[in-house]
Amino acid sequence: MALDSLTPTLWAPSFLKPLYKSHVFAGLTNKQYEGLISNYGDSVKIHEVGAITINDYTKFSVTGSTSTSITWQALTAAEKMLIIDQAKYFSFAVDKVDLTQNLPKPIDQGLEQAGYAMADEIDTFLSELIADGSGNIVTAATVSAGSALSLVSRFARELDENNVPQSGRFLVVPPFFHQDLVEAFSGGISATAVPKEFTGGVLANGFVGQVYGFNVLMSNNCHTSSGTAIISAFHQDAVAYAGQLTHLKYVEREDYFDQGVKGLYLFGGKVVRPAAIVTCDVTEG
Repeated sequence: MALDSLTPTLWAPSFLKPLYKSHVFAGLTNKQYEGLISNYGDSVKIHEVGAITINDYTKFSVTGSTSTSITWQALTAAEKMLIIDQAKYFSFAVDKVDLTQNLPKPIDQGLEQAGYAMADEIDTFLSELIADGSGNIVTAATVSAGSALSLVSRFARELDENNVPQSGRFLVVPPFFHQDLVEAFSGGISATAVPKEFTGGVLANGFVGQVYGFNVLMSNNCHTSSGTAIISAFHQDAVAYAGQLTHLKYVEREDYFDQGVKGLYLFGGKVVRPAAIVTCDVTEG
């Protein structure tokens, strides 16, 4: 087996492990369509079934009253498109001398850093997508430890009034809002963010605790508008996301004694349920 075909298979975990581990926003999305993409510009049709009508029923009676005649409803469906319109790459090279004289292995270290950097790009993309696609915008607020919990309760109410399921709710906050929650909700919110695996195998970084039915996560990638942070509260099914490492290639450059690696990652996202997202522009008080 040729080295250039073997090496990418061995190196891929060095890139993908930190990529998945450091996700915040990407870990909180619906990723069931991820296996359907392979090229830039690919699209996935997302079908949503329309509302079902509930009717009254009267059973048949021997006294002469007639039973309900069942009315059949034609099932309707709405179609949305998830388009893979983001393409990001990395490339780096290490001199052969450094490869033989350095431990731990420079290529593995480089791929780990590439994984973290790619995760940062993806989360930045998704945080903006979620902020722009929100169906519920709460009036901008200046927050402190004294008002943080009140704002979170407002987020919960907005989702409750839109019949968003209680399970699978997430709240992503910037560090200053996390600090306010720690001070306001001592013992309920941890001062230290950790990776956590949620129901259904959902893995996300930055978990700090739970409040008002939300799994709370901290991120430096919360979208900003004119320098103001935007906090997002949403259900996991509100956003569809798909990403794929489509190319990872070993390269020996013609004019150098070195070993290079280049990789291409394709991804895209779509807000499919705007009513299941609440956002608010917040300023540190």
